[in-house]
Amino acid sequence: MAHEARELAEFDYVVVGAGSAGCVLAARLSEDADRSVLLLEAGPREATADIATPYNWPALWGTEVDHGYTTVPQAGVGGLTLVCPRGRTLGGSSAINAMVFLRGHRADYDGWAALGCAGWAYDDVLPYFRRMETVPGKDPAYRGDAGPLRPAPVDPALANPLSAAFVEAATATGHPYSDDFNGARQEGAGWPDLTISGGARQSAADAYLLPALATRDNLTVSTDSRAYRLLFDDDRCTGVEYLRDGAPQRAYPRAEVVVCAGAVDSPRLLLLSGVGPADELRQAGVEVRHDLPGVGRNLHDHPLCGLVFAVDRPVPAPRTNMSEAALHWRSDPSLPGADMQLMFIHIPYCPPTMTPPEHAFTLGVTTVPRSRGSVRLADADPASAPLIDPGYLRDEDDVRRLLHGVEVAREVAAAAPFAKWGAREALPGASASATELRAFLTAATGPYFHLAGSCAMGVGEDAVVGPDLRVRGLAGLRVADASVMPTIVSVNTNAAALMIGEKAADLVRAAG
Repeated sequence: MAHEARELAEFDYVVVGAGSAGCVLAARLSEDADRSVLLLEAGPREATADIATPYNWPALWGTEVDHGYTTVPQAGVGGLTLVCPRGRTLGGSSAINAMVFLRGHRADYDGWAALGCAGWAYDDVLPYFRRMETVPGKDPAYRGDAGPLRPAPVDPALANPLSAAFVEAATATGHPYSDDFNGARQEGAGWPDLTISGGARQSAADAYLLPALATRDNLTVSTDSRAYRLLFDDDRCTGVEYLRDGAPQRAYPRAEVVVCAGAVDSPRLLLLSGVGPADELRQAGVEVRHDLPGVGRNLHDHPLCGLVFAVDRPVPAPRTNMSEAALHWRSDPSLPGADMQLMFIHIPYCPPTMTPPEHAFTLGVTTVPRSRGSVRLADADPASAPLIDPGYLRDEDDVRRLLHGVEVAREVAAAAPFAKWGAREALPGASASATELRAFLTAATGPYFHLAGSCAMGVGEDAVVGPDLRVRGLAGLRVADASVMPTIVSVNTNAAALMIGEKAADLVRAAG
């Protein structure tokens, strides 16, 4: 069984963060019985039972398994300060997300390769997507048959009837049907895979970490252990300082430290350790160790705006994750892949400043943003909350494409399959003028909770890590999580984060 971390303990690898990528990485590295792995997790080991229940994910926000972050005021959405839930338990955000499991479009990863990230094109990462899953009955050229995850679309017996109406309406308005978004057809309308197995959430911890812990003595997990500083000898990372039960401890790897703390806490840890933009570090009162301008830059998230439609009778209660069906398409036919998503949500989903009708559903419109923001330090105190600025709607082109998405959503909602429900637009309302619709976007657009890009991979001066995930200019240190995405994938980010953990394991093992 796993043993507890010790003060001044030495391991082959220290992995910071037991989120999606961290669970994968620690489990894969510990497959080598001759190598020891320490996994540090800021949150608790014992998690609330609500995690397992698919439709309870909104109730997890603000609990002990959520870091409870908020953004700085967002000028693009009326100066609002928005919630920014981040998982704080084994499994990280895969333990509190809405369980949608989509890889994205081939063009997402080919775009990374075009930016200089050799080895990250779609054909390069497809084997890792296949390695992570067991999906019976699908095309083996795309889907795996021996992995720990068991993603699948909603069981038809459990599907909400309005979800079925959405898929029928989307195809009735001319969109193709996809029988597997993670297969050959990555665009169109259909039923996305969900990380729900046996009626319960299957987080990265459930799939990867807990089975490994049950059988391997070379894997140590230290929970309630928040890393706050990386240790260095010249340009080599030699260890991690962390707080456990209020007491500082240190862990030293014989080989490498891999930071998998997510798009907020990975750059935050680098910045607290003096790795980042020199002027910004000095302003925060942090001694500069390594001037790396890209740390904390390039933060972005899919902006999500929900159109709420009233119906004539009660919507059946949710039995899964409340987001069972989706539509993906291109805002411009000349684009190499989809940049738009319409997620059907069979509850009214809108900001608390708005009052939805009692019986309603939501069409959630989102796009791949051009807007960029940052993660910064308020000061040098590790206990201070980070300054999180996703920059929602900072670029007016995001607004243009969201307005296009609203048009598509209205076309789908007006199709015949919704007629028997008496569907009618309640928010913003079908009679909204162009000015009123633009104001609605400002008031109703918020996070999709897909933060990415803040330790971007690449080859230019703004890159934080190279294609091998090593932090540029430093030895013994890598970052492997959604923060390394140079551009966000076109869909929900969890599957891509898991893939990053899988590929990172091979990169680390190849180094010896």
